[in-house]
Amino acid sequence: MRAVGQNEKNRARSGMWVRGGIAALAVAAVVSGCDSPGGREVRPAAGPQPLHAPAARALDSYATKLRAAHAARVAAARHWSLARVPLTAPPPPARKPRITARKGFEVQDQEELGLPPVFTTIPTQQKVVFLTIDDGAEKDPAFLRMMSDLKIPYTAFLSGFLIKDDYGYFKKMQDQGIVLNNHTLTHPYLPALSYRQQRHEICGMQDVLEKHYGKRPRLFRPPFGNYNQDTLRAAKSCGIEYAPIWDEEVYVDHWEYREDDQDLHPGDIVLTHFRGRDEWKGTMVDDMRRFLNLVTAKGYAVARLEDYL
Repeated sequence: MRAVGQNEKNRARSGMWVRGGIAALAVAAVVSGCDSPGGREVRPAAGPQPLHAPAARALDSYATKLRAAHAARVAAARHWSLARVPLTAPPPPARKPRITARKGFEVQDQEELGLPPVFTTIPTQQKVVFLTIDDGAEKDPAFLRMMSDLKIPYTAFLSGFLIKDDYGYFKKMQDQGIVLNNHTLTHPYLPALSYRQQRHEICGMQDVLEKHYGKRPRLFRPPFGNYNQDTLRAAKSCGIEYAPIWDEEVYVDHWEYREDDQDLHPGDIVLTHFRGRDEWKGTMVDDMRRFLNLVTAKGYAVARLEDYL
């Protein structure tokens, strides 16, 4: 019995020494850490970190905003009597496509002179089309409200003699994020004019746009889609980089197509005009309703042209 008791005492002493040694090693490790080169504290490797509540709240807030935006779009589509809710365009491409003159639309020495390309479609695989609106004759407040409510982007090409009676209307448009571009001072048939006359039409409109809207645009559309080498030379000298025309044109009561298949294609540029009941069988709102109903039914979203240039 005494031997057994003695053995238990010996094991107890041994355990005390082991525990004491571990404690000593722990102290040494701490001291060693504090005494590391440069006096830097050696910290343990970080483990999984807790998810902070603010991040979760931000995510929930973002989802709430998305739901609210969609609900507003649904309500706007209903209010403006659209057949369907317009599709939302995908984000702009990280790398913008290279734009060249459409085959058959070049002028002599197009590449050598670095002239603005004339094109009808943006090279993209995305199911998007681009809405462009010309001249500025009709100034319909309901059109501005409709496009703002629906968040539909478009590009305006303005003629000086048609906008001078109400510069403020197009300032409201600009304030909604719409880019105002060049469509000449008086909307002439440019190929019939000399180089000097064409330059006056284009550069003069650049001056008007800069004076009233603070910017000289990079985009120019020749009236009627007609141009020659002098047109593009003059446009380049005025700071123009691109001369988009169109692949389809939409009216209040019908569509017109450039291509034989009579259909939309990814990246197509669509033309319409600032027109109302004085010249058409309906309003600009009617025109936009026809446009949006068709592109949405065919699975296309409306994207912003400038985002691809």
